Amino acid sequence: MPTDPRRLRGHAPLLDAWLAFQEKPIRPFTIPGHKQRLDLVGDVVAGDVPLYAGLDSMKLTRGVLADAERRAAAAWGVDHARFSVGGSTHGNQTVALAVASPGDTVVIGRTAHRSMVLALVLAGLKPRWVSPPVDSTTGLPLGFAVTDLDRACRQSPTPTAIFLTDPSYVGTLGEVEAWAGVAHAHGIPLVVDAAWAAHFGFHPDVPGHALARGADAVVTSAHKLLPAYSQGAIVLARGERVDLDRLDAAFEATHTTSPAGSILASIDASRALLQRDGAELLDATLDAVRTLRRRLQAVPGLVVLDGPAVDPLKVTLVLGGTGADGNAVEADLMASGMPVELADRDTLVAFVSFADTAETLGALGDSLIESIARHRGPARLAVTAAAYAVTPEQAVAPRDAFFAEREALPIGATEGRVSAELVAPYPPGIPVLAPGERVTRSVLDALASARASGIRIAYAADPTLSTLLCLRDG
Repeated sequence: MPTDPRRLRGHAPLLDAWLAFQEKPIRPFTIPGHKQRLDLVGDVVAGDVPLYAGLDSMKLTRGVLADAERRAAAAWGVDHARFSVGGSTHGNQTVALAVASPGDTVVIGRTAHRSMVLALVLAGLKPRWVSPPVDSTTGLPLGFAVTDLDRACRQSPTPTAIFLTDPSYVGTLGEVEAWAGVAHAHGIPLVVDAAWAAHFGFHPDVPGHALARGADAVVTSAHKLLPAYSQGAIVLARGERVDLDRLDAAFEATHTTSPAGSILASIDASRALLQRDGAELLDATLDAVRTLRRRLQAVPGLVVLDGPAVDPLKVTLVLGGTGADGNAVEADLMASGMPVELADRDTLVAFVSFADTAETLGALGDSLIESIARHRGPARLAVTAAAYAVTPEQAVAPRDAFFAEREALPIGATEGRVSAELVAPYPPGIPVLAPGERVTRSVLDALASARASGIRIAYAADPTLSTLLCLRDG
């Protein structure tokens, strides 16, 4: 029988509907095709319940999704919330379509995930890139400078929105209130990709969420910091500067018409858990992370990101001062059954959530300390990650480049040409090269450096990067 260990069903209508579906015999003549049988492909489909004719009737007469989304909007103190089964990728597509029109220019931070860059292609928007300052000690990005954003907003043509990411993939934070002040002074909305910040605003020792700090729309992943199914995300917005009807239309245009009820129910359950028990759960997790950080800070040469400008749950380590290679440390961790979110030569990022305990984080600390000691070598300076090492040169609008005629060229023959594709080290999936950008020597050097440091280069048509798709001359 299905379980509800924390008795959340009374606070989560989608979860209640999912549990009720499992508790009664049913012989469906609707999708999905497995018809709730587990003797065909096995437990891989266990718990897979659709929204239509599953959690609700085919005509949505019970209104459980609308009820759950209203509760989420109230939890975050905003006007509107939508639950997505397409992850923050779908959320980014939604807001790009909702807040600007084809041909418009938007200010966008160069810590944007590839999903936001390709959302520009989908919506036909033109980026005005703002690069983050980079910490010289760690090589990692800091929060965007308010003066840089204001300068970008004053350029012609006038932008119609600002798109920023906070926290960054490595956990660094920016001044959301000041960013919102810039956007609103120019009469435009601030949209924040807060995929890694679903827990913000629900404990006094973590930052307030971006909507409470002035943002107009936020996309956040329920499957990252919250215990939802993979692909679960939430789009949240205020109606003052965002047309909510258009936001809904954009959401529906890019969402599946067969949403998985199990994912939706897990989003609802996670929201209820965060709202009711989040502070208690975060107390224990934050204490365990503080203990881990203190242990790691005692390791000679190891830099542990910490302080008020860092997400207190993100454990980001810079290894240069230890001389250890992060790829070798990652291999040790994987052998111990503890894969981490990111590893390259200089940086490790361990992702922490509610599900972690003092025991799991203690074991991670033991393994990290032992592995770094094993691989210790001569100290080296930090190298700025490829994603933050280049200044993009936009030659053609992203949408125009995406649909232009293209040709594959040897990588050594591409300098000065215009890229037809997006190329990004993954993780974190931040582009070094996006459609319509000129291939410069710094881009080629950054990609070569990333590959040499053990990072997978993703999304390129040729994963070996022997060739690159460029716009055809003439």
